[in-house]
Amino acid sequence: MNRKSFLVLLGLVLALGGAGLALFWQDLAAWRSADAKIGSKLFDKLPVNDVAQIRLIDAKGEVTLTLKDRRWSVKQRGDYNANYQDIGDLLVKLPDLKVVQTENVGAALLPRLNLVQPGKDAKSADGAGTLLELSDKGGKVIGSLLLGKKVIKIEDSPLPIKQEIPVGRYVLSPGNQSVLVISDALKNADANPAQWLAKDFFKAERIKSLTASGEGVQWKIARGEEYGQWKFAASGGQLDASAAVAAVNALASLAFVDVAIDVKAESLEKPRTIVAETFDNLTYTLKLAKKPGSGDYYLAVAIAGDPPRERKPEKGEKPADKERLDKQFADSAKKLGERLKLEKSLAAWTYVVAGKTLEPLLKDRGELIAVPRKPPVSGR
Repeated sequence: MNRKSFLVLLGLVLALGGAGLALFWQDLAAWRSADAKIGSKLFDKLPVNDVAQIRLIDAKGEVTLTLKDRRWSVKQRGDYNANYQDIGDLLVKLPDLKVVQTENVGAALLPRLNLVQPGKDAKSADGAGTLLELSDKGGKVIGSLLLGKKVIKIEDSPLPIKQEIPVGRYVLSPGNQSVLVISDALKNADANPAQWLAKDFFKAERIKSLTASGEGVQWKIARGEEYGQWKFAASGGQLDASAAVAAVNALASLAFVDVAIDVKAESLEKPRTIVAETFDNLTYTLKLAKKPGSGDYYLAVAIAGDPPRERKPEKGEKPADKERLDKQFADSAKKLGERLKLEKSLAAWTYVVAGKTLEPLLKDRGELIAVPRKPPVSGR
């Protein structure tokens, strides 16, 4: 091989090597670009303070949470108050969501990860995800994400059953073809309106009498003092003390599962009326009726009366105790006044309440009568 041929061959080798090296660095750059998504934040620049509407849509329905006059409400429940804490938790989490994994998944496999856009294809409803949209007060979408299947971690537990803990979630981000796994399961990001309702409810406390009527039922129990013994207001058997306490306690711990926006108190069929009078001069009137096709009940409540503004001195009260007792009364009166403001506003709605929580209030008079104890059988 002469010198000229050698130089030509060397030039070709260098050219091919350079091209290969260029391709190598190009592939490396592409790999680095894809890998850079790991650890990045999906909503790093989200203007959280500008969010005035949150929409969640899935194959079963949707919920729209709206901020107006500094109050969050649930549109699908007639603008009933929304749960501020749940909304706040979601908005706090979003800017810190990190990508922990990326996957190249074909369109045919997206249903398995519940990453099909909801509403686009009825046949793919089983594989539909939950679309999350954030908008400002002008209605402009400032953030969105398609939420898919949760990533579950299996952990050992003292019980024979393994414990499943959601640790992440598959998502699709707008403009990104890759399936991402984020660092939080966002388990409360649900399109069910009932889940987002503020669950603050009334509490009838310090009850002095309780009356039930309707559906062939009529009974009344009462006590003369706050910690006195419960008795039937009219003669007719010995009252079962435990049944009386259960009925009274039920009114201090009721919770609702949903708001029935199309049901009015006056339209309830065959309602049972429960009236509770308290030592605070308040009267709680409840109307209960079965919700068709379920074990739940419709409940409407009205609250009347005003608590006393001044404390009556106790019999034999010492002057040294007056300041302390007056302060206790003032503190309690303030808390009760704040609670009543909310409770009286509840009369505008009809609620869905689980039947099990109402069972102590649904008893007939005969079920409240104490069963006589059988005398012990003497031995031979």
